[in-house]
Amino acid sequence: MENIQIKENNSITNIIKGVGISLITTILLLIIFSIILTYTDIKENTINPVIMIITAISILIGSTMGNNKIKKNGLLNGGVIGGIYILTIYLISSLLNWRFSLNIQSIIMVTIGMIFGILGGVIGVNKK
Repeated sequence: MENIQIKENNSITNIIKGVGISLITTILLLIIFSIILTYTDIKENTINPVIMIITAISILIGSTMGNNKIKKNGLLNGGVIGGIYILTIYLISSLLNWRFSLNIQSIIMVTIGMIFGILGGVIGVNKK
């Protein structure tokens, strides 16, 4: 019974770690992208695709690092990391932007979050 409790605590810790790494990676990449936007002639219509790419990369990195010490359940843990990350981002977005709404882009972001979370979980579990 105690062994199961320890494994559950480790999973929760790994999920929190993965989400935290994903959020920090997102912030760093968005700062870099902001600097690039400020000092170059990149058009504003690149913002949404770049944000989707940054989201995917951040979730992949966080999910991989969050699952590298476990030996199983990479799919589940990775999907949970992706889901919690997207939920966190949407909660922050809705608090900062009163006109925030769910649309097709939101559905795409949720899908990207889950797919890259699962992919990162599989990579993290199988990484040697």
